[in-house]
Amino acid sequence: MDLWNVLLVAPFSDIFGNPRFFLEVVIGGLLTGVMYSLVALGFVLIFKASGVFNFAQGAMVLFAALTLVGLLEHDVHVAFALAITAVVMVVLAIMVERMMLTPLVNQPGIILFMATIGLDFVLRGVGQIAWGSNVKVLSVGIPDKPFEAFGILLNSFDLYAAMIAAALVTVLAVFFQKTAVGRALRAVADDHQAALSVGIPLKTIWAI
Repeated sequence: MDLWNVLLVAPFSDIFGNPRFFLEVVIGGLLTGVMYSLVALGFVLIFKASGVFNFAQGAMVLFAALTLVGLLEHDVHVAFALAITAVVMVVLAIMVERMMLTPLVNQPGIILFMATIGLDFVLRGVGQIAWGSNVKVLSVGIPDKPFEAFGILLNSFDLYAAMIAAALVTVLAVFFQKTAVGRALRAVADDHQAALSVGIPLKTIWAI
């Protein structure tokens, strides 16, 4: 009975007994969920465009972050560091498309999935060799301090991050609806063969 009370009764009684705490938990969860929506969106976009569940997506983001932090640690100006990181990731995307995706065209989905798992290990290993395995710190200029609004304690970093994530989702929605590249991505997601028949370059879309 005591275990039942600790696991199922006490937490809910604490939450509903303290409405302010309940609101803080709900709002904090929503703000965190907005940020995680970008991760989910990335998985969906890659899967829809290529039919591959890219297990290496996290490693590619990690590789980009390590590249940026490594350049900043070598006193490269932030603007140049961002530009170099973007170029590195574009080259990496082209290499993945040429060396992994193209040779595995028309292979079963499980083969492509296993290939992305291998890519994940490769990228993590290369990142550790190039930039080390120590913890890296990247200051993005956003304050990470709690503040109180209407009696509810919130974290300023979570709020800024959620606002930026929401803005990025909006930009992506406009991109897919209004731009030629966005419409090409949607066409490939709907039907590869039909998109290819109207002249959409599949290799370019896969690299993107």
